[in-house]
Amino acid sequence: MTRGQRLFLVLMAMFLTFLIMAEVTSSKFITLFGFTMTMGVIPFPVTFIITDLMNEYFGRKGVRFVTLVGMAMLVLVYVLILIDVAIPAAPNSPVPDEAFRMVFANSGMVIIGSMVAYLIGQLLDIQVFHWLRRKTGNRHIWLRATGSTVISQLVDSLVVLYIAFGASMPLADLTAIGLTNYLYKFLIAVSITPVIYLAHHFIGRWLGEEARHLSGSAKEDLSFELIPWKKP
Repeated sequence: MTRGQRLFLVLMAMFLTFLIMAEVTSSKFITLFGFTMTMGVIPFPVTFIITDLMNEYFGRKGVRFVTLVGMAMLVLVYVLILIDVAIPAAPNSPVPDEAFRMVFANSGMVIIGSMVAYLIGQLLDIQVFHWLRRKTGNRHIWLRATGSTVISQLVDSLVVLYIAFGASMPLADLTAIGLTNYLYKFLIAVSITPVIYLAHHFIGRWLGEEARHLSGSAKEDLSFELIPWKKP
């Protein structure tokens, strides 16, 4: 297995972990700095970093592949939640059916909304990222990383809440929470820019010559196809 393959698998595993955790915990609302937000804002920003790194080294085709895998995993999680909710709890279960259903049935609705918002947001992020990359070449990593996130997350933050809680909460409240989520994500996207540069530095050193090969090929959407997934 090449270092490029290992990098891809590790980034994909991290992306799926943080994505699924963000979705199954988003039914809980929390208060941070005096504002109401969903619990999903804690793990979700990590996916920004991973998406930007995958865009850099594996191009649109690589990120689209991970996006579709993420979508499939969200569908699988939703199906598993439906099965789990339908199975009655044992008499000695520490978590009764009512409590389990209250948490995970709401998570199921969040996942439905998230699947729609996630797909729209990810595809928009990919397009904006590569549009900015064509305009700037390999310069201004901060611009394409932050710019793509800022635009895509505005859509994601509102769509998921409208679908997940539109039937049970006023639209004005959902819009306020969505915009607060978006502001938080925007500030996180700006603040993690140094992390992205640091990750680029260490990944570049670890990959060596392969880093230049992948990054250069990603500009032409070739890097994902050029990784030798099968032995010659």
